[in-house]
Amino acid sequence: MTGSVAAQVLDTARSQGAMIVTAESCTGGLIAGALTEVPGSSDVVDRGFVTYSNAAKTQMLGVEAETLAAHGAVSEEVAAEMATGALQHSQSQYAISVTGIAGPGGSEHKPEGLVCFGLAGPRGLRIETVEFGAIGRSQVRMATVEHALRMLMAALRA
Repeated sequence: MTGSVAAQVLDTARSQGAMIVTAESCTGGLIAGALTEVPGSSDVVDRGFVTYSNAAKTQMLGVEAETLAAHGAVSEEVAAEMATGALQHSQSQYAISVTGIAGPGGSEHKPEGLVCFGLAGPRGLRIETVEFGAIGRSQVRMATVEHALRMLMAALRA
């Protein structure tokens, strides 16, 4: 399923002459991997940032230390800064970012399966949070990739 959505994202972006950048934490590059699994993706995928640590988020994407301290890495605020930072540090028109708790673990306020998404593009910034639940680390990561690709597709079709 992910492959067909990735191919649709690439075809739609290609038809618009748009490039895509990813900024990933909990998925560790799986979104970029899903996109680049499709042959010919190099004309659409500009680059991917894997920013697992807070330091990487700050150094590579310009996420403010104050934002991390105030809201934590898993927050809509950080997802927003990751997406906008990815756009600023690339040649892309669309950026998708993810930060979440794949598991195991989590807390009462930030449970396992909680993922924050950011999407920056020509029409501005969109952020959202999805609670996939404690479905297991691999399943949370794959559900995150699928959701991110669908967000990209919706933005490209808007």
